[in-house]
Amino acid sequence: MAYQPIENHGIIGDMKTIALCAMNGMIDWFCFPRFDSPSVFGAILDDKRGGYFRIAPVEERVTTKQFYWPDTNVLVTRFFCTDGVVDVVDYMPVGGVGGEDGSPEVVRRVSMVRGSLDLLIDCYPSFNYGRTPHTASIGKHGALFESEDLSLALTSETELSLDELSGNQREERGILTNGPGVHTRFTLSEGDSATFVLHEAPKEGSHAESHRLSMEESHQLFERTVAFWRDWISQCTYTGRWREIVRRSALVLKLLTHHQTGAIVAAPTCSLPEHIGGERNWDYRYTWIRDAAFTLYSLLRIGFTEEAAQFMKWIEARAHELAEDGSLQIMYGVDGEHELAERTLDHLEGYKGSSPVRIGNGAYQQRQLDIYGALMDAVYLYNKYATPISYDLWIDLRRLVNWVCENWKQKDAGIWEFRGAEKDFTYSKLMCWVALDRGIRLADQLAYPSERDRWHQVRDEIYETIMEHGFNEELGSFVEYFDGDTLDAATLVMPLVFFVSPTDRRMVGTLDQTLRSPREGGLVSNSLTYRYNVSNSPDNLESKEGTFNICSFWLVDAMTREGASNPERLDHARLIFEQMLGYANHLGLFAEETGPTGEALGNFPQAFTHLALISAAYNLDRILSDHRL
Repeated sequence: MAYQPIENHGIIGDMKTIALCAMNGMIDWFCFPRFDSPSVFGAILDDKRGGYFRIAPVEERVTTKQFYWPDTNVLVTRFFCTDGVVDVVDYMPVGGVGGEDGSPEVVRRVSMVRGSLDLLIDCYPSFNYGRTPHTASIGKHGALFESEDLSLALTSETELSLDELSGNQREERGILTNGPGVHTRFTLSEGDSATFVLHEAPKEGSHAESHRLSMEESHQLFERTVAFWRDWISQCTYTGRWREIVRRSALVLKLLTHHQTGAIVAAPTCSLPEHIGGERNWDYRYTWIRDAAFTLYSLLRIGFTEEAAQFMKWIEARAHELAEDGSLQIMYGVDGEHELAERTLDHLEGYKGSSPVRIGNGAYQQRQLDIYGALMDAVYLYNKYATPISYDLWIDLRRLVNWVCENWKQKDAGIWEFRGAEKDFTYSKLMCWVALDRGIRLADQLAYPSERDRWHQVRDEIYETIMEHGFNEELGSFVEYFDGDTLDAATLVMPLVFFVSPTDRRMVGTLDQTLRSPREGGLVSNSLTYRYNVSNSPDNLESKEGTFNICSFWLVDAMTREGASNPERLDHARLIFEQMLGYANHLGLFAEETGPTGEALGNFPQAFTHLALISAAYNLDRILSDHRL
């Protein structure tokens, strides 16, 4: 199978893991049983060895549409053929087919809308990123795929057939998975349906029959899943402009939330490239501390207090796990795992030949000073808009703020996680200022003991140092690192964290410089925003990259705040925001980056981007309403 473009995918999930479903009816990414588990289907990283599960018409000349059932994460792929129309409805039941909190299950319901069609099922798992062999057999209730560490069953009332192709025939078809699969042809007529459930193989003597659904049972399960998502999204309090994309972003974030810990993974995929054929291929199936403040702010602003509280518990647990010196790790597994060793999978060619394929993330060992401000800002927001924090948590936070006092002058890898190039990054120092500022505010609000005088002194010292070394007078802009001359879109966050007034000449100058085209030394190309100039930044990587979608939404947020007193800037902010919405895919999902021809690049979908979209939409809508525009 040819690689499906990143943007040609939707996602389904159950808050334990996620599957990517392409417009051609193929699931080409599915990790089991967690977001960060090894893949079972991974054709998006190697279309021959990765494995996939496809249901589609035999006819090749088809028109396809893909959409979510309104207000849900139930995905519909509709095929329009010469002889009929068929829907493939994909979802993962929350709590499982049996209604219990078991392992993840993928339900694929095929319904013949009109006419009669021959359909194909190709199910070729490739366990453990294609490293572990497996066997396959056909039984009473479907197919069974067994590997050394994991066994999965594909259950259906439709009769399934094992792939009986020879080795040469499999190779001719481009199937190099480490074991056999199911290759079945069947016919449906108008009104017919068939349901397929992929699930962990039942242990001997358990109820395999419970996963074999009749038409009525299939419909009931579908209705139960639709009801779950509609009940959940009904809690959303946002009623402003761009309501549909905000609600879709909320539904995406819920899918990326681990059901037990409340941690939100940065993305459900790994190693999707930031440049086709390049080396910027990272594993994002973990939770970053720096996402914390944006997560709490966005969730609380649109009414999801329960999710905010759950994520806050995860943050609090990490605050209790400070290193002996009081420092904090930058990212963790969804259960709070500390070890995220990075490895390359050299047997996989990578998306469209983009290698190396990486799992794990070596950046977890980096020093990134901005995370302290992110954590303190998250706690501050939660304390302000939700529930006052406990004294037990304050003990750890106080220790953390004191660590920042002692270490803020260190060089670090920065928000963009440069490898082998530590500098005095302006954004890192900014967030150290945020850590101290929020520590002072919390201590004052809660009357908790603190080293208040010291914190005030260091906070002011950081502020003056940023103004002296992080602002380039000749350029008229804040810059990427101290005494440099390179722009960095991360500095757009300054008015968002109340470091500087959005109308301060330094911030206005930074916006003006950023808004120039890359040819003129800026970062913005028709609303699309680069995070920095790759050729003039110390990232030690040779390949190019696309524009960063989160940076475009940061830009909108910063312009909106200035726009409260500058109607021309406000109009421009709205234009950029609405142009950016046009770069979402057909389902309203954003990858990390947008490529030079508008294609999605990087891991998909990215939580950080959708969080920034919610924030930008909320603030822009509020200011526009104040101005009655």
